[in-house]
Amino acid sequence: MADKTTDTSRVLIFDTTLRDGEQSPGATMSHEEKLEIAAMLDEMGVDVIEAGFPIASEGDFAAVSDIAKNSKNSIICGLSRANIKDIDRCWEAVKHAAKPRIHTFIGTSPSHRAITNLDKDEMVERIYQTVTHARNLCEDVQWSAMDAIRTERDYLCRVVETAIKAGATTINIPDTVGYTTPNESAEIIRELLEKVPGADQVIFATHCHNDLGMATANSLAAVEAGARQVECTINGLGERAGNTALEEVVMALRVRQDLMPFNTRIDTTKIMNLSRKVAQVSGFAVQFNKAIVGKNAFLHESGIHQDGVLKNVETFEIMKPSDIGITETNIAMGKHSGRAALRSKLKELGYELADNQLQDVFVRFKALADRKKEVYDEDIMALMSDSVVNTGEDVLQVKKLRVVCGSDGQEAALTMSVKGEEKSATCEGDGPVDACFNAVKEIFPHAARLKLYQVQAVTDGTDAQATVVVRLEEDGRIVSGSAADTDTILASVKAYVGALNRLIVRRTKTAPDSDMKTVSFKQ
Repeated sequence: MADKTTDTSRVLIFDTTLRDGEQSPGATMSHEEKLEIAAMLDEMGVDVIEAGFPIASEGDFAAVSDIAKNSKNSIICGLSRANIKDIDRCWEAVKHAAKPRIHTFIGTSPSHRAITNLDKDEMVERIYQTVTHARNLCEDVQWSAMDAIRTERDYLCRVVETAIKAGATTINIPDTVGYTTPNESAEIIRELLEKVPGADQVIFATHCHNDLGMATANSLAAVEAGARQVECTINGLGERAGNTALEEVVMALRVRQDLMPFNTRIDTTKIMNLSRKVAQVSGFAVQFNKAIVGKNAFLHESGIHQDGVLKNVETFEIMKPSDIGITETNIAMGKHSGRAALRSKLKELGYELADNQLQDVFVRFKALADRKKEVYDEDIMALMSDSVVNTGEDVLQVKKLRVVCGSDGQEAALTMSVKGEEKSATCEGDGPVDACFNAVKEIFPHAARLKLYQVQAVTDGTDAQATVVVRLEEDGRIVSGSAADTDTILASVKAYVGALNRLIVRRTKTAPDSDMKTVSFKQ
């Protein structure tokens, strides 16, 4: 049971990357990827992992269940709407955990009450019944008032009191649409703590979205006002403008102990590797100027800044790169580097590989080293990303590609394996990438529309690898694919095919009941 901690300086970190983060259009993760990220979160010291929405699909249920079985330290939480069927399904998934939690929610604002067709009294009764049912199954129950910020303040106090009386041990106050400000965020938490009977016996949580760019500020303001659980995601991943970024909250609390004397149990040296992993599997690259984990977060181009850092690193840096797990060295490797050197470098970058996995990556590394004079850390991370996303078990695999382009026209000749059968096509297009994509579509006809095509150089130089991200949409399903190669056109085709492979998987997944398509899962 999640008893209210006696350490008033302790802030619990609740990570919802695998649930709210995955709701970002195109950020769907495979079963294995979810388990890997959950293990990394567990090892990093996250207090609560919201592993998914068990009733949303069989895939979500299986992921939550397996994460629960494998967890070692974290509380494993599943989300459920305020009905008995959802809660029962959630419990079936999380009950295997050493420390399970049921998280149930309902929209309490006027607009959300209208959607549920419940008046205020009926909603209070629904909350009491469902939280009571959840508590009869599980000692640790979290309840959320979806769209709490836009809920009438007196009614918010009433529903929170009801949830506490019904047995909720954690009360979450979500800013579902990213509408609040720091002052208001703090004010609401203070008012609930002061006015609601029993508020001193539960943990209050804050869950902020970043629509106005204030998610981290709003979360920290809530903590200063008395909230002791922050709900967040790695890289701030989440629908629309995203969620509160875990790395920002944790490092803000660490750096500004003078103003915010609170602590977490997060091992911050594991932040960077988790950031890279989530970016890799979600297909959502981290913007260069992203706080804490962006590529430019510790770079200094200004002459004054460079001179200051050389003389005293604290002049322009408030934390060390090593604090978040960035290695101090980025020594280039080459075609003469052996397996032992590659294994050592991979371990330094946070990758632990079995011998057979190392052999596969080593072959790819040697091929890359033959094309590049020097292979840097970023190259190896891109290589790992490509190795994980594009595997020999995929339904669609790129075998050969020849492209002719120039002022006289563009033509692509492509050979692919489709369920083990090789097929070829030659197509023209408006540019070499368009010609390649047309060839893919001729070999594997589909109705998916291209929503995003993004190219990013991994390192400097004309021999640099390019990482390409492709996002496709078909019948409301949005999927992403990514690939890396020194040949940008080949990387583009592999990313496009990777997205199609994910789409094939998504086509086989269906929700267990029809109302799942119309009811929001947001918080």
